[in-house]
Amino acid sequence: MIRCLAIDDEPLALGQLVAYISKVPFLELAAQCQSALEARTFLEHDTVDAIFCDINMPDLNGMDFVKSLTAPPLVVFTTAYSEYAVEGFRVNAVDYLLKPFGLQDFQRAANRLKERLEGASSMKEEEDALYLKTDYRVVKVSISDIRYIEGMSEYLKVWVEGEPKPIITLLAMKKIEERLPGTFMRIHRSYIVNLNKIQEVNKNRVILDAKTYLPVGDLYKEAFQRYLQSRFIR
Repeated sequence: MIRCLAIDDEPLALGQLVAYISKVPFLELAAQCQSALEARTFLEHDTVDAIFCDINMPDLNGMDFVKSLTAPPLVVFTTAYSEYAVEGFRVNAVDYLLKPFGLQDFQRAANRLKERLEGASSMKEEEDALYLKTDYRVVKVSISDIRYIEGMSEYLKVWVEGEPKPIITLLAMKKIEERLPGTFMRIHRSYIVNLNKIQEVNKNRVILDAKTYLPVGDLYKEAFQRYLQSRFIR
């Protein structure tokens, strides 16, 4: 089953989304929200596989809401305004439903969600590792073992758990960032950190162990703070 979150500020449109979800056998409604702020609060305490999200909403629109998520689930945008379509696909939306849409259009989007999730599952073993060129070798690195990545000009230092020296590879920071899962975050123009390896956050730096301190850059501070706040126990 694909757990879904339905978001729309219009009660009738939200009711239609909920009704359509109930008609698709492989979809399960986890929650329905009438604002992006309400949805954000829900996601602080629960997870879903996919979001059906209206774009034009007060306070926080759907596009900005999805962009604000550290590790967003799959997204299908719904809206009455066709000019949002291009921007929707820029944030890697699975599909875009232009209101008013029928059950057939909704079923098409649901099928695309299913195909994307099944494809991700079949590729999981491969995605659990990276193959990095270093010196004259190609090294397989388990993604979960990566502690952090340090950029230095055109090269990267990939620091791996249990290894005293980093793997040095000729690769752009942006390229490796695209391959990493949501458990990693860019916290500085020169650093990507495995969030699971952080032991402490002290002012503008993260601490991985007694000898490893990484700075949090001004450009990345807001997103990192949002991640921390979503993990606070209240």
